[in-house]
Amino acid sequence: MTLQERQTELIEDLNLIDTPHERLGALTSYVHRVLLPEAERLDALLVPGCVSRVWVHGALVMGRAQFRCAADSPMVAGLVALLCHLYSQALPTEIAMVEPDLWEKCGLVKVLSPTRLNGLAAVRQRLRAIAETWQVSGG
Repeated sequence: MTLQERQTELIEDLNLIDTPHERLGALTSYVHRVLLPEAERLDALLVPGCVSRVWVHGALVMGRAQFRCAADSPMVAGLVALLCHLYSQALPTEIAMVEPDLWEKCGLVKVLSPTRLNGLAAVRQRLRAIAETWQVSGG
């Protein structure tokens, strides 16, 4: 399954939930799938540009991305976990090219503050930067 197909599937699944506010609540189910353990939450993994503290770690396993993350706010943790879940198992070239459009297509831009959206853009930039280092290193 391509990254774009995976995103379409996630959007369809989330849109089964009635309202954007309920969809936000459902994002907590993604946290345990990509949780970065507290002992691994190093300052070097903090994402600049986020009001909440957000940590993102990426590894390349057999040519595919494996992202783990954490945040000190439960809502932010769910949002970031959804991004890490979306991009995990993708190829680095896909990660660099495919932008997340699930915020718009799930109606979440209507319920998220500009500050939260800017923070999510910073997390997206971090995921892209990690993927680009894998491409450069031939990872």
